[in-house]
Amino acid sequence: MRAAITGAATGIGAATVDKLKERDYEIVAFDIAQPPGADHWIRVDMSDSDAIDTAVRQVSGSFDCLINNAGLPPREGLAHTILGVNYLGMVQMTNALIPMLNKGAAIVNTASRAGGQWRRNIDQVRALLALEDPGYLSEFIRAEEIDHIRAYNLSKEAVIAWGMTQTERLISLDLRMNSVSPAAVSTGILKDFTKAFGPAVAKNVERVGRPGLPEEIADVIMFLISRQSGWIKGQDIVIDGGMSSLAIADELTV
Repeated sequence: MRAAITGAATGIGAATVDKLKERDYEIVAFDIAQPPGADHWIRVDMSDSDAIDTAVRQVSGSFDCLINNAGLPPREGLAHTILGVNYLGMVQMTNALIPMLNKGAAIVNTASRAGGQWRRNIDQVRALLALEDPGYLSEFIRAEEIDHIRAYNLSKEAVIAWGMTQTERLISLDLRMNSVSPAAVSTGILKDFTKAFGPAVAKNVERVGRPGLPEEIADVIMFLISRQSGWIKGQDIVIDGGMSSLAIADELTV
């Protein structure tokens, strides 16, 4: 079995690499930093369209799964890069690697609970999905008045929505795509989310008892690439320790 994974050097990606190794996958990792544990490392800046094309040209053979995990947190001043890496780069990489996927292969994209409001922001999400040329991204950001926090949320909304739009196309190719949407996960970038989203992060973590672990998200990713999940297609799986349910319960409480 052979896996392609982006964003494999740290956090959820590194935990997923460990679990892939446990199941004897050969791992080709695309990352700006060298991932420990991967069999092959192809250096790539996922915000650079030309770099993605160059990276894909270095790949040979076929894959049984593609895990799109590369992403940036909401850091001030990085709205353009966040949208470039988290969404546009992911789409470009996916489309480039689809011809290399074996029949029956699975694609899993790392989204976020922060992307759960995509329906409420459907017009802006649709506009981003229609942005095929990365050269117009700066103009889009200016026109939509997008800061780093909105860039992050929008990027993850687009990951979820785009995955759903690909379902019929991928079924025709005997492929499938799903996404996972973690909430607060105990990784090196958790502090970025705390800074961006304020006290709500700590409050939610306190209510559910603890942040998630990278290994727990990796477990769900591993399920979604397995044959046992073969009938799950075009879905977004929220992994948040109960945060979403608590929020709904609050709304239902009279």
